[in-house]
Amino acid sequence: MRDPSSKAVPSHRLDLIEVLTVLRQKGGLNAKSLQRVKAAARPNDERHPFVQLAAQSLQSDTAPSYPLTLETITRLVAEACNLLYVRIDPLKIEVEAVTSLVSQAYATRFAFLPIEVNDAQVTIASAEPYIDEWVNEIAPLFKRKIKRVIANPVDIERYLREFYGVSRSLVKAATSKAAERVNVVENFEQLTQLGQIGEPDANDRHIVHFVDWLLQYAFEQRASDIHIEPRREDGKVRFRIDGVLHLVNQMPAPIIAAIISRIKSISRLDVADKRRPQDGRLKTKTLLGKEVELRLSTMPTTFGEKLVMRIFDPEKLDQPFAALGFSEAELTLWQTMASQPHGVILVTGPTGSGKTTTLYSALRQLARPEINVCTIEDPIEMVEVAFNQMQVQPAIDLDFAAGVRTLLRQDPDIIMIGEIRDRETANVAIQAALTGHLVLSTLHTNDAPSAVTRLMDIGLEPYLLGATLLGVVAQRLVRVLCPHCKSSVSMDRQAWATLVRPHPLDTPARMAIASGCDECRNTGFRGREGIFEILTMNETLSELVQPGVQTPVLRRAALAAGMQPLRLAGARKIAGGRTSFSEVFSVAPLAEPAHD
Repeated sequence: MRDPSSKAVPSHRLDLIEVLTVLRQKGGLNAKSLQRVKAAARPNDERHPFVQLAAQSLQSDTAPSYPLTLETITRLVAEACNLLYVRIDPLKIEVEAVTSLVSQAYATRFAFLPIEVNDAQVTIASAEPYIDEWVNEIAPLFKRKIKRVIANPVDIERYLREFYGVSRSLVKAATSKAAERVNVVENFEQLTQLGQIGEPDANDRHIVHFVDWLLQYAFEQRASDIHIEPRREDGKVRFRIDGVLHLVNQMPAPIIAAIISRIKSISRLDVADKRRPQDGRLKTKTLLGKEVELRLSTMPTTFGEKLVMRIFDPEKLDQPFAALGFSEAELTLWQTMASQPHGVILVTGPTGSGKTTTLYSALRQLARPEINVCTIEDPIEMVEVAFNQMQVQPAIDLDFAAGVRTLLRQDPDIIMIGEIRDRETANVAIQAALTGHLVLSTLHTNDAPSAVTRLMDIGLEPYLLGATLLGVVAQRLVRVLCPHCKSSVSMDRQAWATLVRPHPLDTPARMAIASGCDECRNTGFRGREGIFEILTMNETLSELVQPGVQTPVLRRAALAAGMQPLRLAGARKIAGGRTSFSEVFSVAPLAEPAHD
């Protein structure tokens, strides 16, 4: 294919024959395949040739064969044109900066999208390497070097439309009545007076458009949380993806306030009250029609009201345990505990370690037509039609303990308590187990044995705990290596020895690493799954549950009974090519206590 920088190449749009020629030269298609593709092409098809070919689900004629996807075709053409191929990552684009360079009409006319701007150059993505008259037209305006790259036409068209639409909405919202409010809040004392200044218009159509886009955008980007944060001048919108926060947009503080007001309005929160924290929930649908729930939490800060939305995807809470990260051995232990007719099962770990997902997945699998599943939560994490769910309401003295007492009069088979926080809740949980119910709950401890001593510390009688506790699952989340850029290398024996010491675990020959790619935003990770430490009570452990027993004593006995520490669970994930040493080291202790 001819170099587009050559003056001998006239300006023109790519056609199907040119792209097929590239695929032939790159070994993607042989002559016979080319003829078959040409015959299948529809006349007068106005779609970009990349899109036409990708729609045919072609396979290369190489050995081994690979699918000729939209991205693959785009990359091959970029290589043939001596241009850099990029996969557009919308989270890395400063929307305001790139949309201010040229008008949407001009960018649409030449089918390009600015994707990066700095003091030295402007990077512009296009799927048309031979259309270049715009370069000479806009270069003098930018006063910077123009770097041309090739990206797939679907992303260019979509983000060109979305980014300019979002930018336009924010600009118009900033000049509307929605922004007619104080522009700087210096301290918390002034924040408490915001209600006297005048509310932003939460129903301004530009704000409504941005909020709708923001939610759909978060769903597409696999975000688990949306943070909307006010600052002195420019507020921030950030997404948490695979446990890491990514900046999405920055905008003036008044617009942040208007966006939060809009979200509070559709969530039926008190829009006027900005002085007190509020909790709420919102249920909506993705563009594909899938229902998604969001849990909202507001907090007054120095520069205004902050909002965090936790996104709950029902499909993630209805996954098999293997998808959550359970090994076959761990799944067997869990099923043994959960199959008992009565007793207490605890899931422990810090905030954000996946306890809710584990519990909901367990309850969904336990819930059958002949089973009555009841929960008491604060707040209700996910509305589930198979459960009878009740929310803690301190204003009317409905706490966890009172809620469990109520549930016991509802003829339950299985009870889930959102969290055991105090002696009273622990006692009613034990009483529920003693009266023939299976009780599941969460606790905040660092490991499984610590859960036993924690319950005794808050006042639970040891003999009751030893008689009712079925087991404890301690868990953490680790990021999973990206399957698109993962490769195999020799095992780091020193790191492996440090991780598994003092447990005798054979050193595997190979481990996996991920270099980073467009699919994982060059992080090397895509998605998360759990590592687990499962303590199952036996006669020996039950006898050890006595006043004054120390956690190390319980840990030694649990290890002797076959409990696998978190570190070893992480080591097996490394040996299986699922995650990295850095991930396991970041969530699991590096060494057993000295007296273990």
